[in-house]
Amino acid sequence: MSARSLNKVQLIGNLTREPELRYTTGGTPVVTFGLATNKSWKDQGGDIKEIAEFHNIVAWNKMAEICQQLLAKGMKVYIEGSLTTRSWEAEDGSTRYKTEVRVNDMILLDSKGKQGAGLEGAQNSNSEETEEVVETTPVEEETDSNNEDPLEDSDLPF
Repeated sequence: MSARSLNKVQLIGNLTREPELRYTTGGTPVVTFGLATNKSWKDQGGDIKEIAEFHNIVAWNKMAEICQQLLAKGMKVYIEGSLTTRSWEAEDGSTRYKTEVRVNDMILLDSKGKQGAGLEGAQNSNSEETEEVVETTPVEEETDSNNEDPLEDSDLPF
């Protein structure tokens, strides 16, 4: 019997920055953004303590384009995906690592979408308070043959 493993992440939090859409040299869309999650508890003295964790989020292909269109800084969102760690060689010759959550599914938890985040030019939303569910099939792995960070600015056409 083979050993089983699981790499699944579920987060509910608020975006810490606007989603940034880029394209790889092969033309594949990729979006990155930050997500903050909070934890609170009472210490032995009865005081409420709170700590925030910050997560790097990355979405590829169609999910990247959807995140760019629908998400804005400050919005509450549910993210489901897997942990991935990338490594690349920096200009100074050192090896750099970055751990990210790779998005498989996303659910908007703000009923007003970008309009509720105060962005101009956002599309009108329904007056009903409903969650918008965006689901996709798992995205394919993006492979790079070199050791460079695939999201480096030098790879971008702008």
